[in-house]
Amino acid sequence: MFPNSILGRPPFTPNHQQHNNFFALSPSLYSHQQLIDAQFSFHNADLSRAVSLQQLTYGNVSPVQTSASPLFRGRKRLSDEKNLPLDGKRQRFHSPHQEPTIVNHIVPLSDERRYSMSPLFHTHYVPDIVRCVPPFREISILEPREITLPEAKDKLSQQILELFEACQQQVSDLKKKELCRTELQREIQLLFPQSRLFLVGSSLNGFGTRSSDGDLCLVVKEEPVNQKTEARHILTLVHKHFCTRLSSYIERPQLIRAKVPIVKFRDKVSCVEFDLNVNNIVGIRNTFLLRTYAYLENRVRPLVLVIKKWASHHDINDASRGTLSSYSLVLMVLHYLQTLPEPILPSIQKIYPESFSPSVQLHLVHQAPCNVPPYLSKNESNLGDLLLGFLKYYATEFDWNSQMISVREAKAIPRPDGIEWRNKYICVEEPFDGTNTARAVHEKQKFDMIKDQFLKSWHRLKNRKDLNSILPLRAAILKR
Repeated sequence: MFPNSILGRPPFTPNHQQHNNFFALSPSLYSHQQLIDAQFSFHNADLSRAVSLQQLTYGNVSPVQTSASPLFRGRKRLSDEKNLPLDGKRQRFHSPHQEPTIVNHIVPLSDERRYSMSPLFHTHYVPDIVRCVPPFREISILEPREITLPEAKDKLSQQILELFEACQQQVSDLKKKELCRTELQREIQLLFPQSRLFLVGSSLNGFGTRSSDGDLCLVVKEEPVNQKTEARHILTLVHKHFCTRLSSYIERPQLIRAKVPIVKFRDKVSCVEFDLNVNNIVGIRNTFLLRTYAYLENRVRPLVLVIKKWASHHDINDASRGTLSSYSLVLMVLHYLQTLPEPILPSIQKIYPESFSPSVQLHLVHQAPCNVPPYLSKNESNLGDLLLGFLKYYATEFDWNSQMISVREAKAIPRPDGIEWRNKYICVEEPFDGTNTARAVHEKQKFDMIKDQFLKSWHRLKNRKDLNSILPLRAAILKR
């Protein structure tokens, strides 16, 4: 599917999935105090193994010289941390110049979940959850195959294309994020030598904009990690490394203790804000699933981008504030395109189960899009009509009370009776693990606000056929 890139050619065969040697060695058991001691020993280690970074040049930014570890430098981002929403469930720890206070809150691991320890940096030790992720050659994720944009013969479709072309993530944007990922992986491998760092989310799935933040997933083993204990320990070490060794290159590192803990930081070269999590395996799988859908049909990406911009403008695109995440919105668009009388998209999980099975090993998931050729739909609807139809579908046709959105099944299906779905306002099935991606919408007031925006925007756009009636085009383009 992507002949001009190295996203995995030739396609793999199903028998590649049968062999898994990840867990050949059982971990050694160490005491909780040894773990704590190990967390503070690594910053005294000899970092002579660090890999030097070649000169970096982004646009008009001067080249940066480096010695031991990667040096990141660049202009400051205009946005500021004060605009970040505060979540009552999250606790932040800022420590660029002192020991992170998170250590005082470490929860001891149960005996069966303790880290193994291996020698690193001469006589110093750090937790080592390795021998888990098999090595594979570095892949440079650049652009996919060339895809021709749809024709726009009416005003509304032209406006959608204008917005898309102005705001879509550029190859240069992705290259900057990929360079940051590569260099951070080298740094983190000083702590966890066989770990892998994946770029995930909108930056890579084809639905990113020029202002999209970066999402990173650190994989230490291809099996679930306890987010309250193991993931927190790992991120404590990463955060400490960022604060002590990379303070000149990484700005504002914060350890956020949430249900799924993350480290937030800003890269001074790409001027991008990043969120780094541990072992969110499903996030890697759905990144390449969505990337396949993004380039399957040429109307998909423009339609998704305008809908994300519309939702953001109307304050219904922020899971931290009880509305829809961008991921849920994308799934809602894909579902709508699958359920048209003449579908524009199929369920690729049904057509290519061997490529998008949850059992495919992580070092092979990037090859999956190669198995999927472009989809030729008989539906000739233009972008303007599709945007109107999307708003109408969720304003008047979809049954929120009894139905669940399922991209995996390519249709609306009855809600399951499990606790995850009972008494939920919006149900959007995650295509791999079957969870509810829209569980953040837990207040009736927010749910009513979301439905109201669908209905009002549909009426306005139907009457005026002008994108400015629901989304100020100039302001949206300036925000990128």
